[in-house]
Amino acid sequence: MKTRSCGNPYREVVNIADLPAPDETGYVARYVFQYIDFNQVPQYVAAGHRFSDCCFLGCEIPAAMEGSIGRTCLIFPRMGRAYNVFRSRLYTGETLYAGYDPEHEDSFSTCFDSTVYQDYIARGKHCDDIRETLGRALHDHGISDAMEDFLRRFDPRQVIAVMGGHALLRTDAAFRQVAEIARTLTERGKLLASGGGPGAMEATHFGAWMAGRSEAEFDDALAMLAEAPSFRDPGWLRTAFAVRTKYPQVKYRSLGVPTWFYGHEPATPFATHIAKFFVNSVREDTLLTIARGGIIFSPGSAGTIQEIFQEAAQNHYADPGESSPMVFLGKEFYTKEVPVYPLLEELQRRGRYRQLILSITDDPEEAISTLLAF
Repeated sequence: MKTRSCGNPYREVVNIADLPAPDETGYVARYVFQYIDFNQVPQYVAAGHRFSDCCFLGCEIPAAMEGSIGRTCLIFPRMGRAYNVFRSRLYTGETLYAGYDPEHEDSFSTCFDSTVYQDYIARGKHCDDIRETLGRALHDHGISDAMEDFLRRFDPRQVIAVMGGHALLRTDAAFRQVAEIARTLTERGKLLASGGGPGAMEATHFGAWMAGRSEAEFDDALAMLAEAPSFRDPGWLRTAFAVRTKYPQVKYRSLGVPTWFYGHEPATPFATHIAKFFVNSVREDTLLTIARGGIIFSPGSAGTIQEIFQEAAQNHYADPGESSPMVFLGKEFYTKEVPVYPLLEELQRRGRYRQLILSITDDPEEAISTLLAF
């Protein structure tokens, strides 16, 4: 059972074991029941508890209980989608890829993640079916709620994000560089977050997954991944699961925040916790907002550049409350190839941006020390 901190909070119930008894007034009041099948607790139903100002999200409610639910309550049906509209937990590699068998590569097309994406595309990314758009919005609300619960375990400044291109190959030197940075920061108590996809995002979570391992184990795992350098190569997902099996992670955590909007890019199963959204704009803003400990910008294309200016705006307006470091990894890339770094410096000098904490380096150790010093 969880308690919210704003106003007179609703208490959430996601497990049958946590079903509440009535208060001193004789009512069960201000509870949110998520995906509870009340048919499984006939004794609770038979007790005749009366409910007031409660929400029933995707619950199975037997007829014997309907008369005890007051008019101040809200009832949302399960809605019959390919996904749980009222999901109360983050995904994991196991739940997102439920039905995938690494020994049978074609099983990827029928696993949970692929099934949801196929349904999403069939109904339309931008569809006008209000039942469908409502289902997606409710799902994303549930994921946001679950992510907030997860992040409460960490000091906000412990969360560091890595942004970068999805096309980065596992065999590129930059992949290893990002992974080593993520591994070190994870071992130093940081929670690494990313967009949760392939490329630099996967490197982030691979590094976090290998935290606590020796250099030899890190090298071996990286060699296993090199069999399928790109997410477009056969074996990309299989080799990731092979590394997970050989080197299980039981201590360290990382958070991936992918989206079905870019569902053609598979989510990395190296993220131990996965907040997958339908609405990409919500996902992007969420990822930037939670990274209160700073963001590393490794080389990327349009998406990464967009995120740079989104983060600059958040820091300028001190939202959510303070600025955090923006660490650019790649001097040549960010001063010559995509010269956003000198632009940000100049805009800050002119007062167009304020409160930006900027740094640029080619040295992973310098990037790490900058973030640890914050």
